[in-house]
Order: sequence, then structure tokens, then C-alpha cells
Amino acid sequence: MIGRLSGILLEKNPPQLLVDCNGIGYEVNVPMSTFYNLPGLGEKVVLLTHLTVREDAHLLYGFGNAEERDVFRQLIKITGVGARTALAILSGMSAADLAQAVTLQEAGRLTRVPGIGKKTAERLLLELKGKLGADLGAVAGGTQHGATGDILNALLALGYSDKEAALALKQVPADATVSDGIKLALKSLSRA
Repeated sequence: MIGRLSGILLEKNPPQLLVDCNGIGYEVNVPMSTFYNLPGLGEKVVLLTHLTVREDAHLLYGFGNAEERDVFRQLIKITGVGARTALAILSGMSAADLAQAVTLQEAGRLTRVPGIGKKTAERLLLELKGKLGADLGAVAGGTQHGATGDILNALLALGYSDKEAALALKQVPADATVSDGIKLALKSLSRA
């Protein structure tokens, strides 16, 4: 498996790149989030990759960071979601946004991605629930202020679902300390 490419960027034709690695040119498909962060032509580029081997082709997909590659790998495991759809999803939203949508079970955010209808969005939320939401839910919470992420993690550790914890967090003021935030969140959960 080819896990990483480091070389000179020769061509940029969205969503495909041509990367020269010591005289060998690799065609790599990338999501637009990676594409927009690429260096100029003739400059050095480093991509984490995923190789798909099919009967009729060997296809290489590149990513700017490990989080995007991990999400891509989770997406292509879902029945009916191919590499092209996975790239479209990662082009339409960041990995953290996708994790947050899964955590909050927001199908509407996924349907904004071209090519994703309501049924596909619901299937994605269902299939990714235990995998992506749990793994990256802390990342999504971690992008908020530190206390909010800690409160979210505490509620999840207490056995509340991602959705319940996220709804309880909406009742907590942004400037609350971790202990006060947990108390307020638990109080709002007990009323529900």
C-alpha cells in the first residue's frame, strides 16, 4: 500500500494532481479541502494517501492530514458510498464538521453536499454513528472552548448519547467552568 507521497507538484487539475516522486509521476485524486491548501506548481508537496485496487484500475487518493484520510476510509466502507462520493463529502465539509453532524445527527448538513440526498444522508448518519461520531466527537468538541469540550466528554463518559450531550451543552453558558457546566447540563438532562 502506498501510504504517503512526497515529491514535486507538476500539475493541478481539480480534483486530480500529478506528483513527481523521483522521476515517477503519480496521479492523485484529492478533496477540494486539500486542493486549496496545496503549494504552487514546481514546489514540494507531501500527501497522505489511500490506494484503491480494482480489477480495471489502481486509484490513488491524497489528503493533507491524517484526519481526512481516516474519515475517507470510514466513508468508503459504507455500502453505496464510493470514493467519488467520499471525496465530494470531504470537499463539501471538513472532517470536524462531518463528525459534528454525525454526533448531532443532522442530516440537513449532509444534504447540502452535491450528490447527497436525504436517504443517503440518513444512511451515512446511521453507519457512522458508532465509528465517526464517537471517534471524532471529542475533536468536534475540542474545537470549541476547552471547558465545553471537557463538559461534552464528561457527559459522554456518564453514558449519555452524543445527541443528548450536545443538546444539554446548549443550556450551558459559554463562560461556565467545567464543574458548573456539568452540573447545569445534568440538571437540564434530568428535566428532559
